[in-house]
Amino acid sequence: MAIGAAMPLPLTSPTCRSLTSFTHHPSFSPILKLNSLRETASLGNPHLRLAVVAVSSMSIKAAEKASRASFLDRREARILHFVKYHGLGNDFILVDNRDSSEPKITAEQAAKLCDRNFGIDADGVIFALPGINGTDYTMRIFNSDGSEPEMCGNGVRCFGRFITELENLHGKQRFTVHTGAGLIVPEIVDDGKVRVDMGEPVFKASDVPTRLPANKDESVVKSGLDVDGVTWNVTCVSMGNPHCVTFGTEGDQNLQVDELDLAEIGPKFEHHEVFPARTNTEFVQVFTPSHLKMRVWERGAGATLACGTGACAVVVAAVLEGRAARTCTVDLPGGPLQIEWREEDNHIYMTGPAEVVFYGSVPL
Repeated sequence: MAIGAAMPLPLTSPTCRSLTSFTHHPSFSPILKLNSLRETASLGNPHLRLAVVAVSSMSIKAAEKASRASFLDRREARILHFVKYHGLGNDFILVDNRDSSEPKITAEQAAKLCDRNFGIDADGVIFALPGINGTDYTMRIFNSDGSEPEMCGNGVRCFGRFITELENLHGKQRFTVHTGAGLIVPEIVDDGKVRVDMGEPVFKASDVPTRLPANKDESVVKSGLDVDGVTWNVTCVSMGNPHCVTFGTEGDQNLQVDELDLAEIGPKFEHHEVFPARTNTEFVQVFTPSHLKMRVWERGAGATLACGTGACAVVVAAVLEGRAARTCTVDLPGGPLQIEWREEDNHIYMTGPAEVVFYGSVPL
């Protein structure tokens, strides 16, 4: 588990778990000693209980004086320092990996750290590595199951905010980031949100990839997909990672997304034989041409509160099916994202928040 002193941190998102009411600072040695004292005090020594209270108070005051910069600069062996962020409740462990081109931990270690009960608790671990091919930075991510996706929209917004903290930058900032999905450009805008140029969507069936036969040029648009004897109409899009978007079944296009049992239906889409690289799946409800609502089953992470690349894919699919305009608000369980698919450059721009949850250290 993460070790650190806790200080109150007001958060604006109502979707955060109770743990996110604190910021953890890595002054972990006093806390280790404090925990030991508490165990002894439980045996019934009232004087030691008083000592525990005094040490606890001193530890918290000491933690409050320590700076974030000193936290990020620490390099103890066998200790991993991290900052946890969330983008609309899609939560990530961010690791400063700028001194190496390989992640500091393995995929197996990442999966353990992400465990909701026995680890730090996250949807994935993101590493900030040196840039390659002329980019400022490289971003890699391990999902909570240890798999490595090409990209993550909410994750790259958190990545952008993480970089500004590591580099002690302020105001509007823009970075070029190399990812498994190619070049991604996050920009910190005036209101503190992050706008990301997500690049161009990919429609060609073999590039998504999907084995569903193309039915519009080389693309799969509103095509039938049998899942457990039920035919769903799906549109397949790649945002550097594969997405299967559905607005309902063949007989019912008025999908009520809140009524879905994602844990039951999601894995059947993810592991369907027509998706050789598995797929992310978005279930979408249309309110107006500029207002959509989605729930997502993410490849390698399951049901999450938000998926940035998924929101982008949803708007693209809605436009291709004639359901929506190119600029939309997409409601996710964790909150809204603003998505724009520009005609002039064919790029998709995603704008949304990225917020610090807490700072921590964990032994490896």
